Amino acid sequence: MKAIRPQIIAFLILVFTLLSSDHTWAQAPLEPAQMPARTTFYVVWRGTPAGDARKSNSLLALWDDPDLGPLRAAALQNMQSSSAKDPSKPQLTREEVEQTSSLLENSFVLGYLRKPESKSAAAKSTDHPWNGMFFVYDRTGKELLLAKTILRFRSQEKEPPQISSITVAGAPALKIERKNDVTYWTERGKYAVGSAELSVLEEILADLDGKSPSSSLAQTAAYQEAQPLLRGGLLEFFLRVPQLKDFAPDAPANSPVKIEPVLDALKLESIHSLSGHLTLEGARARVQGAVLGDVAPGTLFDLWTAGQQAPASLSFISPDVVSYSETQFNLSAFYDLLKRALRVSLPQQQQGGAEMIEGLAAARIGMPLPDALALFSGEFASIQTNPAMDPQKAVYYLGIRNKQDTLRLLRTIFSDQLGSERNEGDTTFLKVSLSGGQNSTGMAQWNFYHLAVTPAFVIASSRSDTLREFLAKRSLANTAAQASLPPAFQSARAQFPATVDGLAFMNFQKIDYFALKTRWIEQAKKASATPAKKAVDVTPQSPDVQAPEWLINIHPEVFPRHLHFLAGASWKDSKGIHFDEWLE
Repeated sequence: MKAIRPQIIAFLILVFTLLSSDHTWAQAPLEPAQMPARTTFYVVWRGTPAGDARKSNSLLALWDDPDLGPLRAAALQNMQSSSAKDPSKPQLTREEVEQTSSLLENSFVLGYLRKPESKSAAAKSTDHPWNGMFFVYDRTGKELLLAKTILRFRSQEKEPPQISSITVAGAPALKIERKNDVTYWTERGKYAVGSAELSVLEEILADLDGKSPSSSLAQTAAYQEAQPLLRGGLLEFFLRVPQLKDFAPDAPANSPVKIEPVLDALKLESIHSLSGHLTLEGARARVQGAVLGDVAPGTLFDLWTAGQQAPASLSFISPDVVSYSETQFNLSAFYDLLKRALRVSLPQQQQGGAEMIEGLAAARIGMPLPDALALFSGEFASIQTNPAMDPQKAVYYLGIRNKQDTLRLLRTIFSDQLGSERNEGDTTFLKVSLSGGQNSTGMAQWNFYHLAVTPAFVIASSRSDTLREFLAKRSLANTAAQASLPPAFQSARAQFPATVDGLAFMNFQKIDYFALKTRWIEQAKKASATPAKKAVDVTPQSPDVQAPEWLINIHPEVFPRHLHFLAGASWKDSKGIHFDEWLE
C-alpha cells in the first residue's frame, strides 16, 4: 500500500470526525419528501454533535485534542479555494479558521436539480449551461459569524464580484456576478439559501415554505429502493446514477464520437443509485452504503465478482502487517464492456476500427486479449508491514492462473525493459526498468521495479529485498494464515458477510508516527525545492528548504492516543454492490 500522504490524512480526519452517533438528530433544512422528484443528488448534514456523543468517540476526541491544532488549522485552510484568492491579501489566522469551522455545528443540505424537461426542449444554444445546484443552511445562532465569513472570503478574491439587489419570491435577495458564474442568495426564516439558477432558488424557497412538490423525490422508485440506507446517521447522501448523463459534455458537431451512445452501451441505467450514510457507534465512525440497481448479466455490475470467503491474498497476512486492502474484479467483463463501448462510439463506416485495434493489441502481446485477461484471477491486493509506511516496503499482489503463460506475457509486454530474470525454486524474479530500456548499443535502464512470479500469483515491489523478505514470511496455507490474523481483523471480518469481493484493514497502533513524520518532512522539503535549487543539488537538510509549519509542529503521539483500527468490506448480492467500513 502506498504511504498515506499528509493531505489525505488531514482530509480524512476532517471528514470522518464530523460524524455523530445514533441519537436524536437535528432536523434537516430539507427532507427528501420536500425535494422535487427531479433531484439528481443531495447531501444532508445534520450538525456536529456535542456532549457525551462527542466525548465518547475516538475520532471526535482526536479532532478536539489540542495537539492536533496545527493539522486542524491546515486542513481547514486547505479547504478554501486557492484558484480565486488574491495571494497578496492576508490569509486566515488559526483563530479565524477555528471560528469558521464552528459553522459545521449547524445543519445544511447541498443538492442538484436537473433541468425541467420543458426547458430542456426549448433550450437554445445561446442559453447559459444549466447549473441546478442549491444550498440551504440553518444559520440559527450563526447569523453574524456567517455574514462575517462570507465577507471575509469575498474580500480575498482577486476580482471582487458585482453585487446587486433583486426580489425573489417576494423577499430581498442578492445577485452575485463573477466572470464565469452567477449565484443568488437570500434568507428564509432561519435559513440561508443559495443557488446558481433563479428558478431553482424560487422552487427551493417554496419547498421551505411548506409547499410540497406535486411529485417528490421520496416518491421515486430509486429513492424508495435506497431508503433503508438513508435512515439514521448524521450525514446521508443519495445520487441517481442514470442522471449523470446530464453532466456528459456535448461532443462537437463534427466529432465522430458521441458520449450518449457509449453510456447506453455500458447500460448506465442499470445502476439506479449510489447512497449511504455516516454514523458514530460509540467509539466507532462508520460509513455504510451501496450501489443499487439491476445486476442482470451484461450490465456494469458484471465488473464485480461474486466474491470469496477467504481471498487468496489473505495467506500473506501476519501479525506484523500494518495495512491490507484487497479487491476482486471480473477482467473479462471489463474487456467485454470496453469493446462494446468502443464499437458504438465509432461511426458505422469505422466499425472495423475496433477489430483493428484489438488485432494490433493481440499482436503486441502475442496472444488474443481475452486469453491474456484470462491468465489473471482478478484479485488485487496491497500489503504494508513497515511501521514507517515506507512505500519501498509495500508489496502489491496480483492473482494468476498460469505461470508460464503469464511469464510469456510479461516478457512480451516489457521486452527491452527487462533487466534480469532469475529462477529460485518455483518463483521467477524479474527486474523491470520503469525508465529506459535495452537497445542495440547496450543497456540504458534505471528506476527498477521488481516482480516475483509464482504458480498462483505475482507480487511486486520497488525493492528486491522487500519481495524476498515477504515471501520468506508467507504462511504455507490459508488455514495457517487465518490462525495468525490479527485479533482485531478477525473480529471485524466476522461482522461482514461470509462472501466478500473486497476487504481492507489498517492497524493504526502499529504505525511509527515519529518515523512517519520524519519521512513526510523530508518529502515535503524535496517537493518545496524549486527547480533552480534542485539544479544546484539542494538537499532536504538545506536551511532554505522548508516543510509546512503544521507538519513541523504536529505532535505524532496524538494519533495513537485516539486511532486504533480501520476495517471495511464490500460484497455483491441481488440488489447491487454494498460497502461497510468503520474506524475507531
